[in-house]
Amino acid sequence: MRIMDFTERKINLINWISNLEDENTLSRLESIKQEEPDWWDTISEEERAEIAEGLSQLDKGESILHEQVMAKYKKWL
Repeated sequence: MRIMDFTERKINLINWISNLEDENTLSRLESIKQEEPDWWDTISEEERAEIAEGLSQLDKGESILHEQVMAKYKKWL
């Protein structure tokens, strides 16, 4: 028996949902989704402020490429 990986399981669910014609099941799935909190609502004010600061820096062109960061810190990784 073959074990599906996480991504394959998600794709199978997406395919199943896209062909779903049962209103009751669709409604139940929607209610499950609504129960999940938005990740933004689960982080602290400090984390939100840090994200806002990062976005502001990006808007000002104050960014560093991922490759540059990795090269600088690779001895610790």
